Amino acid sequence: MRRLAGKLTYAAKILYLTASPELDDHNTGRDHPERPQRVPAALEGIDAAGLAESVVNLPPRPATRDELELVHPAGYLQGLEDFCSSGGGHLDVDTVASVGSFRTAELAVGGALAAVDALGAAGEGTAFVAHRPPGHHAMADQAMGFCLLNAVAIAAASLVLDWDVHHGNGTQAIFWDDPDVLYVSTHQWPLYPGTGSFDAVGGPNAPGLTINIPLPPGATGDVVLYAYDEVVAPAVARFSPTWVLVSSGFDAHRADPLANLALSAGDYADMAGRANDFAPEPGRVVVLLEGGYDLAAITHSAGAVLSSLMGGGYRPEPATSGGPGRDMVDRARRAQPGL
Repeated sequence: MRRLAGKLTYAAKILYLTASPELDDHNTGRDHPERPQRVPAALEGIDAAGLAESVVNLPPRPATRDELELVHPAGYLQGLEDFCSSGGGHLDVDTVASVGSFRTAELAVGGALAAVDALGAAGEGTAFVAHRPPGHHAMADQAMGFCLLNAVAIAAASLVLDWDVHHGNGTQAIFWDDPDVLYVSTHQWPLYPGTGSFDAVGGPNAPGLTINIPLPPGATGDVVLYAYDEVVAPAVARFSPTWVLVSSGFDAHRADPLANLALSAGDYADMAGRANDFAPEPGRVVVLLEGGYDLAAITHSAGAVLSSLMGGGYRPEPATSGGPGRDMVDRARRAQPGL
């Protein structure tokens, strides 16, 4: 337990893990960056951080159709399942599905729901959902950006903290006018999918409950922490979330081949510390694997995030500083309604 800014925050002692790489039948094809090796790389981070003895494995289970329909219309689900059953193929230029993709995506969503249930029952710990495909680009009725089903949206109960390098356009769209969810995204700009501007702050029933902080190439960890402290923390204090769900893309790491931010594993540890601070009580932080396409960066960053949440000190790389972007954080702050 530690005290930060007058608030007690807690280090978890139990790591609930949902991962079933042996059941991963989502075949994206040769040389696709969203590949099966990403999940084992993330799991290696648990061992590297010395957390193996804290792990409680949750049995895999697919989400039910009723659970999926909390976000996705029945027609979209049936069409996607039929597409996969008939052999799959390209859903768009870079989003691929295969025969086993729908079932694998159901397991990803089921894993997220199982993690929330486990923490809710235990009242302590943290949880890591190490599944693929990722989900935060998936719209209610459209697959895109390597994503088929939006697991974090289906599981979301309060605050979604999205630190994937790409803006989570699907999650934003799903919660755009929802007064019960605060969606926060730090992301590189410009970059796919081209959404996430400063002035996208939520619908008429949820003004200020979407926070977008676009960052320039080369932004470092101190800039992200500045955003969390100056923009996100006041919004969290006003909103009082009951849960924190992290869309944890590790593609903001400087080694990632698909983007140009300059974060390190040490920065991810610091960001996880802020996520823990945003939680109202123990057992309320769930980390879901989103993007990240350099395997070593995934291992180091996943280990650093989970170690931070568990009160450990695993930092295979130091934090970074000195990059651009503070001016963009200031613009994001000024864009918030009422400020």
